[in-house]
Amino acid sequence: MRNIRDLYTDYLLSSFGQVTSTGLSSVLEGSLSHDKITRYLSKHRNSGKELWLLVKSFVKKYKTEDACLIFDDTIIEKAYSNCNSYNCWHWDHSKGKNVKGLNLLNCLYHSETKENYIRVPVGYELITKPIHYSEIATKKEKRKSTISKNELFRTMVSQNIRNQLPFQYILADSWFCSNDNMKFIDKKKKTFIFDVKTNRLAAQQTGLRNKGQWTRIDQMDFTKDIPKEVYLKGLEIKVLIVKQVFTNKDKSVGVRYLVSNNLSLTGVEFMTLYKKRWSVEEYHKSLKQNSSIGKSPASTENTQLSHVFHSILAYVKLEKIRLNTNHNHFAMKAKIYLAAVKAAYQELNKIKGIDVNYQFA
Repeated sequence: MRNIRDLYTDYLLSSFGQVTSTGLSSVLEGSLSHDKITRYLSKHRNSGKELWLLVKSFVKKYKTEDACLIFDDTIIEKAYSNCNSYNCWHWDHSKGKNVKGLNLLNCLYHSETKENYIRVPVGYELITKPIHYSEIATKKEKRKSTISKNELFRTMVSQNIRNQLPFQYILADSWFCSNDNMKFIDKKKKTFIFDVKTNRLAAQQTGLRNKGQWTRIDQMDFTKDIPKEVYLKGLEIKVLIVKQVFTNKDKSVGVRYLVSNNLSLTGVEFMTLYKKRWSVEEYHKSLKQNSSIGKSPASTENTQLSHVFHSILAYVKLEKIRLNTNHNHFAMKAKIYLAAVKAAYQELNKIKGIDVNYQFA
């Protein structure tokens, strides 16, 4: 007999609109009551630990020693749901403003073998802001966390090491490029490759560092795609920085600086490795478009957390199917959508009493 978790994750993958306990019960023709589904979703605050236990055997089947851990966060917007410690206002750096919703911090495992590759979440945290406070100047009520994203980041790295998950590289954007994170990763004998902000101060020579003569990265003399050894202010270890120039979709030219503690990386290796970071963006897109992560009207903390957990499991299901069928997530969802439209078309004509034979005058 299939359990509710399996049924609910299939429902998330099969749906194209709002997902509810009543909706799943209707799909199952009442064989499972919506009250039982709601109780199931309300019962536990699912966590990254439970996720790891469920994906552990799958991930370790495709593990490699030079795999990457990729970190990034995304916001699941819930503008019309009541505020709580999870569903509240968070800063969305992609939009440059505060957005109301659930802020999901992800840890994605990217591993490649000669035959295939996997991109599987091995940890996550929903950012919580339990502390209420009021700004003196504006009198506005606000919330804040008791632990920062960077602290959660380091905790998740440590947890994956304790889980004996093999990996070498840690990739993230500039949000996680703090001195504390770089020191921490270097002590763990892992390699970081981060996007670094252009206003960071650096010195190319030990003498300049000792004299406190710092220069902004974007004002230093970098040759495109040629890594250069520098010291970053506040960081004892020497690092490698490379300047990359790229063309955006709108034909505008962008500049990015990447930093690593691996002083032997070439410009090509920098680019090849950091490109893998974009798989986390595809992961976020798949969660939202294929796994129905933002389509639940759940209003309580437990049901919201449970729905997010099951959406992540639904993504893992898609990843397993991709390996067996060689169809990407979006192609599979499109195939499900076409089958749904065909079934709806047939049902409509059945109701109208029309025999559909697809012959046209």
